[in-house]
Amino acid sequence: MKKSGEKKIDGRILKMANKLRKMRLEKGFTSYEHFAWDNNIGRQQYWRIEKGSNFTMETLLKILDIHKITLEEFFKGIE
Repeated sequence: MKKSGEKKIDGRILKMANKLRKMRLEKGFTSYEHFAWDNNIGRQQYWRIEKGSNFTMETLLKILDIHKITLEEFFKGIE
């Protein structure tokens, strides 16, 4: 149930968040915490990203570098 005053998350952001989660799982990290710790990303920060909270392009680029993929590869299929 949506809380009063809670902001609706843009569907495109949720698609990005879900793709990041899928990439983490494919890399063998079943826990977002272990992924964050192993890659020097704040645990709560990474959790928020996978939940669709707003994040910076700098953070997105850092995560893409960890996965060794380009922006083009990442956004393929996200509309």
